[in-house]
Amino acid sequence: MAAAAAELAGLFAVYKPAGVAWSRVREALETRLLRELNAAPGRAPRQQVRFLPTPAADGSGAVELVAARVPVLADHPLVLGIGHGNKLLTDLYNCHLTKVYTVGGLFGKATDDFSDTGKLIEKTTFDHVTREKLERILAVIQGTNQKALLMYSNIDMKTQEAYELAVKGLIRPMGKSPPIITAVRCLQFALPEFQLEIHCLHETQQYLRKMVHEIGLELKSSAVCTQVRRIRDGVFTLDDALPRTRWDLQSIREAIRNCQLKVETELETTLGQGENSPLHQLDGYTAERAPQEHPQAIPAAQYGSEVPAA
Repeated sequence: MAAAAAELAGLFAVYKPAGVAWSRVREALETRLLRELNAAPGRAPRQQVRFLPTPAADGSGAVELVAARVPVLADHPLVLGIGHGNKLLTDLYNCHLTKVYTVGGLFGKATDDFSDTGKLIEKTTFDHVTREKLERILAVIQGTNQKALLMYSNIDMKTQEAYELAVKGLIRPMGKSPPIITAVRCLQFALPEFQLEIHCLHETQQYLRKMVHEIGLELKSSAVCTQVRRIRDGVFTLDDALPRTRWDLQSIREAIRNCQLKVETELETTLGQGENSPLHQLDGYTAERAPQEHPQAIPAAQYGSEVPAA
């Protein structure tokens, strides 16, 4: 049990089906992990000598203390919570990494929540819309957001530092900012439907749906969002995401190991090294936890990040 728990100090991605709340995914994962960890074999609890009150053998009704060997209750496995994976997730969030989505759209109607399932507000024509016109609008959006990216990164673009960051693709806001589109392109176009690939920071799904709506307005039509699918979250891609059939202890341990190097590399590149770095703290945490035979906490990953979402 100790080895299994120690290997759960890290991050992993799962596939979240469309329409399923992330909290339900997390609960399902927690239940499965706790059941498997608590069922894992462990050494027998240590024994200790205790003096227990026992009725006297002469039947007089008196009570005498008799030495007996009983198990140490503190040695029984007890799952109290999750571990250092939460800290790593926070550190990775502070890297402000780009997320990538495929976003589907449908020209010709507008709804109250910008989705195709919302309350219909109006219908419009769309025959005049072409792929060339759409791509011109996308170029304007990307250019405008590129200026915002530079502004919120607080970097003097005339310096050597800015040049080196640009070469490495590391120019990003290192604090709170409005949603920023770093890249956008049209993947498919077949009126009235279209599909975009959007690279962005600090976005919400509602923001992406509204973006589809505003594209429709710019093209003198209207549009609703038919799908928002996250295909990359920072260092995690769909290839890293565990489907529901693999939400088990062994698969999660393997996923954490497989993703460990790229998580460490990103943290080193963006947040630096040294004794106070996230990576150094993780090494110390794992070394501290690994020798314990009956840990009272599970150093597991954070499940509620919807990475990648579908």
